[in-house]
Amino acid sequence: MNTFFTTKDPLDKIISETIPDKEILESKHIITGWTNIVIEVTTKDSAFFFRFPRNPFWSRMIVKDAKVCNFVEGKTSFYTPQMKLCYDSKNRPFSMHKKIEGYTLGDRIYHLSHTTLTASAYSIAKFIKELSSIDLTNAPDEVKYPLSKFLKELDDLHYKNHLPEDHKYISKTEQPKLVHGDLNLGNVLLNDKDEVIGFIDFCFAGTGNPNMDVSRILSRPTPDNFREAMLKEFGDANEIDQMKNIWQRIDAGYADHIRTNFPEITLPTL
Repeated sequence: MNTFFTTKDPLDKIISETIPDKEILESKHIITGWTNIVIEVTTKDSAFFFRFPRNPFWSRMIVKDAKVCNFVEGKTSFYTPQMKLCYDSKNRPFSMHKKIEGYTLGDRIYHLSHTTLTASAYSIAKFIKELSSIDLTNAPDEVKYPLSKFLKELDDLHYKNHLPEDHKYISKTEQPKLVHGDLNLGNVLLNDKDEVIGFIDFCFAGTGNPNMDVSRILSRPTPDNFREAMLKEFGDANEIDQMKNIWQRIDAGYADHIRTNFPEITLPTL
C-alpha cells in the first residue's frame, strides 16, 4: 500500500472530510511545491494549507515537519505554523495549517528598498540565532534528526551524482543546534509593510550548523546588500560560501528529479 499521494487521489474529498465543519469556498493547487502536493483551501471564515507528500520519503518527513513546527511554536519572536498532522483512511500522513496573510520574501525581494531589505536580513539573522538557541533536551527525536543525515538520504534516494565530499563537509561542520534546514526565500513571510513576520516549511529541519541556514538563503539569487547584511551578522564568509555551493548542487540535483518526475511543478530561479 502506498504511503504517499498523487494528483489522482481524491484530495478534495480528503480535505472536506478533514474539516467537515467548514464551508469550503475554493481549493487552489500551489504549483511550486517540490516535496508535497500543496493545496490552499479558502473557507467561509479562514484559509488553510494542506500538504500531501509525493513519495514515501516525504511521507516520513511530513511527520517530522509537524513535530518540529509544534515544538518550535512560541519559542521564537516570529510566527511559525501550528501544524496539524492528519491521516487519511489508508493511514497516509498529510498536514494542514492555518494560512497567515502576507507575501513571501521571494515575491518581494527585488521590490524592497535598501533599508527594508537590510531590515529583512537582520530579522532572518535574529530568527536563525533564536532557533539555534532553543534547548533541545526534551525535544522529540524527530526534532533532533541531523540535517546531514537528511540531506544524504535526500541525495541517495533522488539524485546519486553529488560528490561525497559535500556530505563529509556537512557532517564535519555540524553542531547540536536546531536549524530550519530549508531557509529559502519562499519560506520567509512578510506582512503588508514588508516586515518579516514568520517562517514556514520545517520539513528539512533538525540539528546542524546555523551557517547552513545562512548559506541556504544566499544559495539562490539575492541582491548584494542583502548578502552583505547577512554576512555582517554571521562572519565566516568562507564557510558560508562553501555551504552555499553545496546547497546549489543539492538544488540542481533535486530539480533534475522534479523535471523528470513532476513536470507540472513550477521551479524557482536557481
